[in-house]
Amino acid sequence: MSEKVGSQKNGNGANKYAVPALDKALEILEFLAAESLPLSQSDIAQGIGRTNSEIFRVLVGLESRGYLLRDEVSGKYRVSLKLLELTRTLSPVSQLRFAAQPEMEALAARLGQSCHLSVIHQGQLMVVLQVQSPGPVSLSFNEGTLFPLLQTVSGRVLLANCEAGRRAGLLGKELQKRGPDMDGAAEVERSLLSVRDQGFELRTSELTDGVTDCAALVGQPDGATIAALAVSSLTSVVGKKLEREELVRAVRESAARISASLGL
Repeated sequence: MSEKVGSQKNGNGANKYAVPALDKALEILEFLAAESLPLSQSDIAQGIGRTNSEIFRVLVGLESRGYLLRDEVSGKYRVSLKLLELTRTLSPVSQLRFAAQPEMEALAARLGQSCHLSVIHQGQLMVVLQVQSPGPVSLSFNEGTLFPLLQTVSGRVLLANCEAGRRAGLLGKELQKRGPDMDGAAEVERSLLSVRDQGFELRTSELTDGVTDCAALVGQPDGATIAALAVSSLTSVVGKKLEREELVRAVRESAARISASLGL
């Protein structure tokens, strides 16, 4: 006999569809994952507030699918490495690329400019995805290319929004690389906090003459997974064919939609 799908209230009082067998399976996996030793069926039932009969079929199903391992002698269960294998196939960069591709294609078509997505990698900015402009001329950033964090708009957006301890470490290394001519750490920190407050940055490129960059955050400030969505345009185009306000709005809206699609 199959389990019925019903509705129940969660801790916030909101009605949600519930799948009892799925709920039990998740409860079992979460409980066993937090335990250091294999446990019997009775121990598991008691631990999650269920009866032996309630969880018997669920345990059998999880074992048959390879999520649980059962000792033949003791009959006790433990979590297998299958969940770890699944997480390895879902790398953050792969997820970012998959979620961002259609939105970036729409952004490039909307603005008539190429766009790229970047993350922090080994203390530098790394481009992980680029979408070319639909027009005959566009700026190109090869995927896998590395850039200095503080000298790029995307890098500054990411530095501004990463966790404070990580930002301090990255900034320390950046300041050492650039030497005494670099602005003081306090001044750099103030400028990054300004970027964080406004949620984007628009400025001329420090690396390429005649280029204006606009970048916005994908994800949430201080989040474990963050990226920067950026559009690089010829400065002569910005303010003429491409209005600054429209550029900023389009990049921020696209970044927000990518974040939503990732559940960030």
